[in-house]
Amino acid sequence: MASHQTEPIELAVRVEHITFCDESSGFTILQARTEDDAAVTVVGDLMSPVPGTILEMEGRWETHQRFGRQFRATQARAQAPTSLEGIEKYLASGLVKGVGKEMAGRMVRHFGKQTLAVIGSAPERLIEVDGIGPKRAALIRQAWREQKSIRDVMLFLQSHGVSTAYATKIFRRYGQRTIGMVQRNPYRLAEDIFGIGFLKADGIALSLGFSPGAPKRMQAGVLHTLKQLAQDGHLYYPHEPLVEAAASILKAERQPVADAIDTLASAGKLVVEPLGPDEEASAGERMAVYLSHFHQCESFTAQGLRQLLDAPASGPPIATDKAVQWMRRRFELELALDQHRAVVTALENKVMVITGGPGTGKTTIIHAITRIFERNRSVVMLAAPTGRAAKRLSEATGRPAKTIHRLLKYNPHQGGFVHNADHPLDVDLLVLDESSMIDAELMVHLLAALPRTCRLILVGDISQLPSVGPGNLLKDILASGAIPHVTLRRIFRQARESRIITNAHRINAGQMPLAPREASAQGASDFYFIQQQDPHTILSTILTLVRERIPARFGLDPLDDIQVLTPMHRGVIGAQNLNTTLQEALNPQEAIVTRGEQRFGPNDKVMQIRNNYEKDVYNGDIGRIEIIEPGPKTVTIRYDGRRVNYDFDELNEVVLAYAVTVHKSQGSEYPAVVIPITTQHYILLQRNLIYTAVTRARRLVVLVGTRQALAMAVKNDRPLKRYTRLAYRMGPHAIESRNRG
Repeated sequence: MASHQTEPIELAVRVEHITFCDESSGFTILQARTEDDAAVTVVGDLMSPVPGTILEMEGRWETHQRFGRQFRATQARAQAPTSLEGIEKYLASGLVKGVGKEMAGRMVRHFGKQTLAVIGSAPERLIEVDGIGPKRAALIRQAWREQKSIRDVMLFLQSHGVSTAYATKIFRRYGQRTIGMVQRNPYRLAEDIFGIGFLKADGIALSLGFSPGAPKRMQAGVLHTLKQLAQDGHLYYPHEPLVEAAASILKAERQPVADAIDTLASAGKLVVEPLGPDEEASAGERMAVYLSHFHQCESFTAQGLRQLLDAPASGPPIATDKAVQWMRRRFELELALDQHRAVVTALENKVMVITGGPGTGKTTIIHAITRIFERNRSVVMLAAPTGRAAKRLSEATGRPAKTIHRLLKYNPHQGGFVHNADHPLDVDLLVLDESSMIDAELMVHLLAALPRTCRLILVGDISQLPSVGPGNLLKDILASGAIPHVTLRRIFRQARESRIITNAHRINAGQMPLAPREASAQGASDFYFIQQQDPHTILSTILTLVRERIPARFGLDPLDDIQVLTPMHRGVIGAQNLNTTLQEALNPQEAIVTRGEQRFGPNDKVMQIRNNYEKDVYNGDIGRIEIIEPGPKTVTIRYDGRRVNYDFDELNEVVLAYAVTVHKSQGSEYPAVVIPITTQHYILLQRNLIYTAVTRARRLVVLVGTRQALAMAVKNDRPLKRYTRLAYRMGPHAIESRNRG
């Protein structure tokens, strides 16, 4: 393990030799000498420094177990060399096309310390050097100008507080246009460069002299605010609360923010529309403000579901009674009343929703319905939003199931899905499990790819948390009253034997779960509650449970079988601190890669946190690091048997996953889950959160915390509101409006 200082220091060195440089990320390992001629190894994002260059750096000394003492640079500024030796190395490095080692020596011997000045300001004098004619002098002059442009861009960005790593990304995106573009509108960086949000772009803008009240700043702040609100699930936000929220972030008056909303709406970046007369809202919330993309998503989803519902189905009609009788005889299956109603509804409608909690037979119904349609020679497909949910669906039904992304087949060369409105799927029936997880954008892509003759069955648990992304699809569809639906309520005998399932239903009904107080209690159980008050004690208890007690008693692997689920990111028992603690306990080793506050090493458990269509990995996928290659700076992560390669600079898409938030666990299922619950989490203590966490477990649930916090969550049946209008757009008022039109 490397040891680190805490306070950054400044260090100037002359670059001697480049050991390794990743041009895509700027990560570099180099050998250099300090002013007193001491040799030093430097590592960091340094954007291809050249031998002979003077680097003025800020960073820390660290001692690496394998590589010894080295300086890790967090900021670096390159200066042209001033010594004869440095200038010669600089020119001989290959920096300037047409100048090799021998020619560099001739130039330095002829012009001395003025060599670089001559190249930059009087390149016509280069013909004074033996071997340089007019043509070669012109090539050297052009190459010098190109290199100077790159250096100017990097110095410009770094002078305005942009780190080398981000400066590299910015230059790759904009090239020679960088300085002009950033000077005109630095807020574009927040839209174009992953990892640069509004706050960083705003810091650059203010450094450039932008006024705090500049219209571009107001507009960027409004867009930033709406994007932040979308992360909380909102497709729109009421006008007045939006003005207040953006003004607070911008530290601005209301009127400039309101003006910015009007300007953005006129430019087509926002849509502002009044709520319908039947939609409940306070006086200050009657105007909805959408990012135009989300307005299109919601409108298209309402239209697409309506078109599916109204269009005729493909294939011959199915005689409902005969089909149900055949299915009962063929599979010796007796259906409960609500299950029978679900099968009949699926056979008689183009689109339907099946909801129900654990143990109510949703999988049995999927199995029955798909068998009937297959017998009718229909093309049937099964899908789910996540890889784990699709795998579980496939195992339960005995037939292939895919993620929605893989069903639609992303084409990285075209930058879109293969299956779309122009190339729809060849399918007669699509059954979509875990549909409460589908966000607004993914639903648009799915509906676009379905032929209008296709039947669609949405299956999910309405009591779970809504999607991680914006929208509230399943709840809105049910609220609209436009789509037929059946709720499965009967818990079957085998399911009733599981305390996980019975307690999940108790929680959903507003009742406290029944559980032994200690995981060491006598008698077999799959659900435990360990009472602890202090967060630090809860943390140590979780550590002992995951590392020792659960593996010893239940034979489960700490990394593969046990997942810690927490309501929050921050705090002693938030995901961030839990991950650091569990990583040290379960996978203690030398971390090879550092990204921000996280360190990664072989065998670490990690999660992808954004959709990466080119790599075919998606937000919420959990994997394990297999290989880290320090030379080429690549990491190989295994996701369910599939290996995916990352460059070091792509690791901001990945986080440690020894502990994950409950939201991020949706669609997944684990042999065992451990859940901290404390009044520290009071903001997020909601019934659907605890219910979702508990239903992620197959064999074991252990709650650690206070009964007061658990009671708060169970009693709180008021989930955080998501501002959406899909229910209204699909409801009877919307139909009447279209008919009048």
